[in-house]
Amino acid sequence: MPNDRTIQEALQWASSFLAERKLEQPVGELLLRHYLQVNRTHFLMMLQEPLSNAVWNQLASDLEQHAQGVPVQHLIGYEVFYGRRFKVNGDVLIPRPETEELVEVVSERAQKLFQERTIQVVDVGTGSGAIAITLALENAQMNVEAIDISPQALKVARENARSLAADVTFIDGDLLSPYVSSKSKVDVIVSNPPYIPVRDEGELAVHVKEHEPHLALFGGEDGLDLYRRFMTELPQVIEATGLVAFEVGIGQAQTVCEMLSTAFPHAMTEIKRDINGKERIVLAYGTMTNS
Repeated sequence: MPNDRTIQEALQWASSFLAERKLEQPVGELLLRHYLQVNRTHFLMMLQEPLSNAVWNQLASDLEQHAQGVPVQHLIGYEVFYGRRFKVNGDVLIPRPETEELVEVVSERAQKLFQERTIQVVDVGTGSGAIAITLALENAQMNVEAIDISPQALKVARENARSLAADVTFIDGDLLSPYVSSKSKVDVIVSNPPYIPVRDEGELAVHVKEHEPHLALFGGEDGLDLYRRFMTELPQVIEATGLVAFEVGIGQAQTVCEMLSTAFPHAMTEIKRDINGKERIVLAYGTMTNS
């Protein structure tokens, strides 16, 4: 491609390429801004400037990979979550916008429940560390720990914590087993566990199915295996006054809410909808003892 073509022409070409393949057109702008290392305002001011052959070729190569299923986040190496860049790769789930709402709800409920005192928080199945790191950075009174069963995921999470200067302790473990073993108690347990039913694998988009870790995606035949395991461990770990917050899949909220009501009969339970109106967050809070 000749190098007298402008950024705007590159953007138009990328948009056409993506539209023809029924892919999201903003990917073209995202890639170009990544190569040029500029924000959107600066990018729009540069549209009439020429684009080098090297960047044209990079754009063409990355769009071909994206068309074959590679997530754009893997091409640029990060996803923005709560306004911060989190490194992502094939070892961790790419943080979704809906999970930002889980962070907001946990912050709001925890502040009401525990007022100004230090709050002991654990994020279970932390992946990239997005939930744990964001909670730690947004809430000075939270002492945050994070667990994952994947050493590769923990490596990514630790890198993100370092780059974002977040004080989070990372633990290698399966669900809450490290706390059960040590008889430790915490105030808040938050988790976005694997919840996609195995039977739905064939319906997943190729960029999810082939490029994100199955360990972080699938929760057994009906998607609820991890929640069932949680119900046996949660009562052993949560303080007498506490908060449990889960992200759940489509159609799972009522079932998970009933599980929490059974495990914590004196607690308040609540289902919250996400920005798309889907039941996405399930909470139990208040009195967490059975007596």
